[in-house]
Amino acid sequence: MDLFKTVETLVKFKTETGAASEIDKCLDYIASCFEGTDAVVQIERFKDASPVIFIRNNHDMLQDALVLGHIDVVRADDKMFVPYIEDGKMFGRGTLDMKSFAAVAIHSMLYVLKNKLPVNFGIILSTDEEKGSKSTHAFMERFPAVNAKVVLDNDVGGDITKIINKCKNPVFVKLIADGKQAHGSTPWEGIDANELLMRSLARLRADFPYYDLKSGAPENTWVDTMHVALLNGGEVSNIIAGHAEALLDVRLTETSTLEQLEMKLQSACVDGVTYKIVSSSTPVVMSETNPLILEYKKLAEKIMGVSVEFQQIGGATDARLFAEKGATVIMHSGTGEGMHGDGEYVVMKSVEDLAKIQIEYLKSLAHD
Repeated sequence: MDLFKTVETLVKFKTETGAASEIDKCLDYIASCFEGTDAVVQIERFKDASPVIFIRNNHDMLQDALVLGHIDVVRADDKMFVPYIEDGKMFGRGTLDMKSFAAVAIHSMLYVLKNKLPVNFGIILSTDEEKGSKSTHAFMERFPAVNAKVVLDNDVGGDITKIINKCKNPVFVKLIADGKQAHGSTPWEGIDANELLMRSLARLRADFPYYDLKSGAPENTWVDTMHVALLNGGEVSNIIAGHAEALLDVRLTETSTLEQLEMKLQSACVDGVTYKIVSSSTPVVMSETNPLILEYKKLAEKIMGVSVEFQQIGGATDARLFAEKGATVIMHSGTGEGMHGDGEYVVMKSVEDLAKIQIEYLKSLAHD
């Protein structure tokens, strides 16, 4: 089976998050890739979450290596689901995030099966990662014993010469301001909820400085950050707002705790403003001296003939669910740009290299 034919086929499925029919067709295609093999293929369905496909070369819950990823994509014009190749790059929705790397996992599994590698290898692909990964959580609740020695997380697209060893903890916070409505001509008769919200946000900026394209990045980007994702307050132009809300996206490094964040929120909220932690996660931090990661790094450098460096990112990863169980998480993917944008592409050579690295790493685990 040709690797890039698999990528093209996956990209052609319009698997926008929530598009149940297209997602089912894509899952059926993936399952069909393993017809006539000894693979154990399960498509798990849930009442309140989208499906997950679990593929493995064994019947165990504990794997030596496990690829964790997803096949859903963000919305795009129909033309983006017709992939094309130009200057060594494949363009299309999902080429970088992350159908190319799902195809790599499929081909790795076929290699393991064909060559009967003595390694327990599995693949978990969710179908709603772009909107919160509810399906992954549902899968882990149904199969709490599923774990792996090493989790290969290829959903960190951008640069194959970088291994991500740190991800921040994304915390979403809702600020709620309650004031008193009054006519806009007599503001002294009311309490402006919008004003209360803005004052609280201004006080929060003492702990979370504002950065943008004009200010540029701080000298050290591994810092806590906050941006105001949503603002909503008021009903009509001539009425003082009696209620307002803001949704904050806070990214915490591994040295900052949820308790510390709550202390800052309590201090910043003026009278009439309260907060609610909508969701929080766990930062994934992997040691640069971890022997399992160093072995992977060595193989990657040998195959590509270039140095591979460690890097940190502000985003989160579903692999945290396994990191919490003690698994070593290796966050590494191919090179590309335009994730979620109109010009999304992946460098084809990087996909080929990632496929070689993954197979060589599985072979090294098999010989341990």
